[in-house]
Formats: sequence, C-alpha cells, structure tokens
Amino acid sequence: MKSSTKAALLSCFVFPGAGHWYLKRYMLALMLFFGAAAAVYFIASSAFDTALKVAEQIQSGGIPLDVQSIAELVSQQTRTSVESTNSAFIALIALWFIGIFDSYRVGRAIDNAPGGAGEKET
Repeated sequence: MKSSTKAALLSCFVFPGAGHWYLKRYMLALMLFFGAAAAVYFIASSAFDTALKVAEQIQSGGIPLDVQSIAELVSQQTRTSVESTNSAFIALIALWFIGIFDSYRVGRAIDNAPGGAGEKET
C-alpha cells in the first residue's frame, strides 16, 4: 500500500493527525490532533453540562418524571449552547477533512519523490 493511501486512511479512521504522524510530519500532526481534541472536549463538556443540569432538575423535583417533560427540558437546555457547539462540530469536521486530504497530498509527494517510498509491501 502506498504511503499516501495509508496516511489518508489513518487520518480518516483513527483521528486527525494520525496520517501526518505516520508520514513523520510531527508538528502538523500535533496541530491537527490538539485542534480536533479541543473540539471534541468542548462538545463533550457541553453535553455533560446539559446532562448535569437536567439531572439536577429531575432530582430537585422541578419537573415530573415523564419522557415528554424530560425531552422538553433537554431541548430547552440544548438551545442555549447550540451555536458554540455547532462551531465546534464544524471545526472538528474541517480538521478531519484537512487531515485526510493533506496527509494524502504529503504522502503522494513522498511517494513520487526520487528515492521516495513508492509502493511498499506491508
């Protein structure tokens, strides 16, 4: 498998930056990894905060214990942070696509370079 293909697959199925790490482009790999990790952290912490607020209201008896009331509360809590969470999702998707396409581009340049890796048997 060519280095370009393997790097793109690593970036696609593992995490942004994995393909660059495979290609020994460590600085770009770390930038992609930490950017994507920050977006994932923000999304997860936003979801966790929403879950905690809903759980607190349920425990305090502020809402009845039926599915409709809980769904309305979750919807209400989610509306307050939807713009920033959407921005984090967009950033994560953008970083993921940048990682895939750029690792393929860099791998292809390495494959086509004189004395490059070319086709490797793995």
